Amino acid sequence: MTISMTRRNFLNKLMGGLVLFAGGCSKKWAWPIRGSDAGSVRLVFYTDVHARTEWDTPKAMALAADFINARKSDVVVAGGDLITDGFEFSESKIVPRWDAYMKMHRAIKADIYPVMGNNDMTAAIPVDGTPVADNPRKVFLERMGLEKTRYSFDIVGYHFIVLDSTRITGGKYLYQGFIDFSQQEWLKEDLSTVSKNTPVIIVTHIPLMTSFYSAVEGATFAAPPNRVIVNNCEVLKVLENHNLILVLQGHLHVNEMIRWRGATFITGGAICGKWWRGNWYGTEEGFYDITLTGNHVECSYIDYGWEARRPSNK
Repeated sequence: MTISMTRRNFLNKLMGGLVLFAGGCSKKWAWPIRGSDAGSVRLVFYTDVHARTEWDTPKAMALAADFINARKSDVVVAGGDLITDGFEFSESKIVPRWDAYMKMHRAIKADIYPVMGNNDMTAAIPVDGTPVADNPRKVFLERMGLEKTRYSFDIVGYHFIVLDSTRITGGKYLYQGFIDFSQQEWLKEDLSTVSKNTPVIIVTHIPLMTSFYSAVEGATFAAPPNRVIVNNCEVLKVLENHNLILVLQGHLHVNEMIRWRGATFITGGAICGKWWRGNWYGTEEGFYDITLTGNHVECSYIDYGWEARRPSNK
């Protein structure tokens, strides 16, 4: 499925002028790219909401939506784990969490392109005695109005590709980060219609590349298979002859940026921070504000100002 941006008058937004940043905005980073000559794109990337109803979290999600709207972005990408614990529970149990998330989703004014996270699955491996779902992706697809969990779309000369990065395995880790063969074949087919010079942006919930575990556990520590895409080299091989400029990823709840062979890998923090307990390894509850132009990227990580209200013992 390929989506074109037709639901908003994009050119009107492009002419809207500069927006001054205020309140909760971190410093900007900028670096050169081979972007699109057709125009610039301003996007918000948020991930790991882990929506629920306790501890005033609906107020936090409403506040995050207000901050996202204040960026006046052209497009919003939601990086997965929009709800919490769907993977392990039945559809009936997670309805309140989906309802809570959808209030935030509908409050955001720009078009939203969602990515499926592992927690967005339903009853993949239930722990509450309910049967395994026939299709654990079904509820996510229905709620998001999508046909597939992998798709692509184009905005002013930029080609975005959304990947489904979760494979259910059972066992110790329950799932792993993996892009299966059929999805790789789809990726090849999708890229065959794209010029080699077209700037490409990959979006995935589970990271394609991260230094997180080396940083916190030591340089030789191997990341668990449910925290990274284990066949990332195969995926990057498919992309190696294309103008990959950016990879947006979530899952780890940290604000991280890596440069590799001309591409920048951004791990986008989390709306929920440390699962609604505050910051996680120094990353506050927040999201990314990114501007793509013909020759460079500018981005900031936005702390939207939420103070954790979850009791420390829960």
